[in-house]
Amino acid sequence: MASLSVKPGQRFTLPDWHNNSLLISADAEQQRFNSHHIRQQGRALRNETGNQAKWDEQNSRTQLKDRIITVDRWREALARCLADIDLEIDALTKVKEAAENALQAKNLCLDVAIECLTLRESRRDIDVVRDPVEEELLKEVKVIEKTKKELQQRVDDAFRQLCLLKEARQQLISDHKHKVEALELDRQCMSFNPTSGNISFKVNPTRIPYGSTALSEWEQNSRCNKENAEAEMKASVDLRGAITLTIAQTNNELDAQRIATEFALRKRMRDMEAALNELRWQEQNTLEEIAEMEEEIRQLEEDIRKRTLDLKVAHTRLETRTYRPHIELCRDQAQYGLTDEVQQLEGAIRALQQKRTESQDALDALYRQLHRIRTDIGYKTNSLQLDNKCMDTRRKLVVPVEKFDPEVDAVNRSRDLPKSSQLEL
Repeated sequence: MASLSVKPGQRFTLPDWHNNSLLISADAEQQRFNSHHIRQQGRALRNETGNQAKWDEQNSRTQLKDRIITVDRWREALARCLADIDLEIDALTKVKEAAENALQAKNLCLDVAIECLTLRESRRDIDVVRDPVEEELLKEVKVIEKTKKELQQRVDDAFRQLCLLKEARQQLISDHKHKVEALELDRQCMSFNPTSGNISFKVNPTRIPYGSTALSEWEQNSRCNKENAEAEMKASVDLRGAITLTIAQTNNELDAQRIATEFALRKRMRDMEAALNELRWQEQNTLEEIAEMEEEIRQLEEDIRKRTLDLKVAHTRLETRTYRPHIELCRDQAQYGLTDEVQQLEGAIRALQQKRTESQDALDALYRQLHRIRTDIGYKTNSLQLDNKCMDTRRKLVVPVEKFDPEVDAVNRSRDLPKSSQLEL
């Protein structure tokens, strides 16, 4: 008789079977939830780190650009100061040579006066008297010796001032060279990007290099060099004026008045050129700002275009979702998110448009200011040319007796005018 075979082993109940299935489903849902949560966190982290990296890189690039602009402005200021100090050294050298020539010319006057006194010693008997002629000759000798002493003192002062000017010039050259090297390195840093072939990890890149200085010390050093050079140039200008005055004192009162008038005219020309240099510097900076503002307006318009496209996408998504059938047409989180996105994009577009309007107004104001600057430059250039014509006209007043040629035209340092229009005394 046949018998039913029973498989050996543990037997589970039907509730156990159902519980096992439910457990597997629950575990699967939990694992999917955990995986989805991790994916969302990863996506958020990627977005956050990506945005932060872009912002940090842009911030670093902006700071590098600002630093380049600052260093370049100091480089230009030092270059202008170097050009001025070179002209001043040349001018002081010429005045020193003129003083030496004038000192040498006084020897002839002294020899003549002494010879006259010697000849008068040959007088005989009652004619050997201390008459007014002898007194005047003795006075002449004293005046000439006093003049020679003053001129020699001026020559010594000019020599010492030339040493100070050259020392200040050397400091300016060193500072200017360092700034050129720093600009080259910073511009090289600006050119680096993730696809550059010469980027790599460095050992302890955040260390503070030996010999580093604070920003205030850096700026103070450049300012001190520039102010020291300007102070020495001012002292040189004053010294040249004093030397010119000392030489002019050997002439009559009319010549003294002529020199004082021309000195005032030269000072006016220096002030005029300084104003012109300032206006040209303002013109260059305004042109740079105009270029940057135009680029900013272009970027704003590009962002407005991008945000408009994003708004079109959000509108299209909202409109498309209105065609969901029946119960599916519900106000879910996606609907709220799209609505918020539309509101955010509309607000962003309004803000961008407002900023574009403000930027355009600022650009118009810059163009108006540029017109004012260029008009004022035209006025001052015309005035400087007229002053140079006045200096050319005053060459008729030159006294050829002393053959005095101190080349005081170097005082005005009109580098932008033709050389033929500069003056020589």
